[in-house]
Amino acid sequence: MAVYTEVSLDEAAPLLQSLGLGQLQSITACAGGIENTNYFVDTDQGRYVLTLFERLSFAQLPFYLHLMKHLAQHGIPVPEPHAITAADGAGGKPGDILLRLKGKPAAVVNRLRGRSELAPTPAHCAAVGETLARMHLAGRDFDRSQPNLRGLAWWNETVPVVLPHLDEAQSRLIRSELAYQNHVAASSNWHALPRGPIHADLFRDNVMFDSEGDAPQLTGFFDFYFAGCDTFLFDIGVSLNDWCIHLDSGAHDAARADAFLAAYQAVRRLSPQERVLLPAMQRAGALRFWISRLWDFHLPREAALLQAHDPGHFERVLRERVAHPRGLTC
Repeated sequence: MAVYTEVSLDEAAPLLQSLGLGQLQSITACAGGIENTNYFVDTDQGRYVLTLFERLSFAQLPFYLHLMKHLAQHGIPVPEPHAITAADGAGGKPGDILLRLKGKPAAVVNRLRGRSELAPTPAHCAAVGETLARMHLAGRDFDRSQPNLRGLAWWNETVPVVLPHLDEAQSRLIRSELAYQNHVAASSNWHALPRGPIHADLFRDNVMFDSEGDAPQLTGFFDFYFAGCDTFLFDIGVSLNDWCIHLDSGAHDAARADAFLAAYQAVRRLSPQERVLLPAMQRAGALRFWISRLWDFHLPREAALLQAHDPGHFERVLRERVAHPRGLTC
């Protein structure tokens, strides 16, 4: 996990009070994540998550926070940002959901119940697919727009930066895949893909389940801070690359993928263009995370606690997606 900004109980308490969330009782650094500083905070009224944003600016953050609020108000299980109810002493005013702490942008959201499922079954994957489709539909009338900041333009900018750290075989792969994705993005099929706000980072550790009962109960999607407006199919590809593969090899898991896609399509049918480009967007998702993990691994930022993810994992996933393309079976 990463803690770039240390926050004490005394420093956080006034902020929680300004949100009308009661007296702060404890604050604990969250495990997981390398982009932002996250704390679990408990008050006498409930359990919350405090995030300090280390890369995103005050100008960029309203998109993410208002998207989460929009989705929550449309029945999608996501953490809903809390608004200031009284002057917070840091320039905030009642109604603000973008906060300031220690000079950095911040937010406080409700903490989802349950835990992440790191060994998902087809039933878990079906729940994720169904909720993702509902999320895509709910976001269509969201009135703010921001591009996917880790999309194709960022790949084109970042590949030259990480190339010096790659061996010859890796360099060939990343160059050829980047050329392929630029070719796909110039096609008429790609331009016809349905678009809207996407999560863009819907990994196993960004979804919560309540294990009570016979069937898994999905209690929420979280960590929307890579969200942006892009193709829904890219969101599906990113999700399939984590939920529906064997982590040791990166190989496709047909049972989980079929369950995910069948549940998604029961809510929103894929268009003909989406059906054609599904293998390409799975490759795109693998490339995106290989590039970002290479960047984090070889060009790390300082943090109190930081463990960069293994770049080799998404290299394996990309090689599998190139060698064994998988489309729809339903």
